[in-house]
Amino acid sequence: MENIQMSKKQKAYNYMKTKIINGFYAPGQRIVINQLVKELSTSAIPIREALRQLEAEGLIEYKQNIGPIVTPINDYEYVDTLSTLAIMEGYATALSRESFTEKRIATLKELNQKMKETLTNFDFGEFGKLNREFHVLTYDQCPNKYLMETIQKTWIRMDSIRLSGSTFDPKRANNSIHEHDHIIKLLSEGAAFQEIELAVRSHKLNSIKSFHENKTHPNGTTFI
Repeated sequence: MENIQMSKKQKAYNYMKTKIINGFYAPGQRIVINQLVKELSTSAIPIREALRQLEAEGLIEYKQNIGPIVTPINDYEYVDTLSTLAIMEGYATALSRESFTEKRIATLKELNQKMKETLTNFDFGEFGKLNREFHVLTYDQCPNKYLMETIQKTWIRMDSIRLSGSTFDPKRANNSIHEHDHIIKLLSEGAAFQEIELAVRSHKLNSIKSFHENKTHPNGTTFI
């Protein structure tokens, strides 16, 4: 019985987290437990347990007289966290520069091409997944294990505050793909440490610039 209950909790957890991260549940949106009971064909108990886990991760918070809601976006926290990722991922990618075989470069090109195709097909959720996969591949051979652990922890933090419930920003998405092409070129040519670090760091910081522009003229989600 315990294993079945845990399975139901995990199912509810995965279901809600995916909807939060992909923007189906907007920041500040109330989570209606009775509705989830119907959608998942389960009782309220595993859903409440999953909500507590999401609360511990910062994705859900409880409001008095309202109940669970999706944690509102904290603009300052978003910018600070992304700035930190820009520094760490730039350095980690530069440290990984000697690990880029022809096969790894080909995989990066393939991922970037798939990202272009998702724009044509308006599959923005898939674009975000491929974007994350692209960046992980650029630094996952970093020899500094502590840096890698810190990046992973920072991404967990980013997932709890990332932009969701917004429309797509084609301009930033297209620019991001072109910046990826430049990063791939540097890695394939064996560019200097400083040049690679600067390119990756600038790529991330450009997302912050786009975020600020969208706050002034809201028209989309910033992809990082």
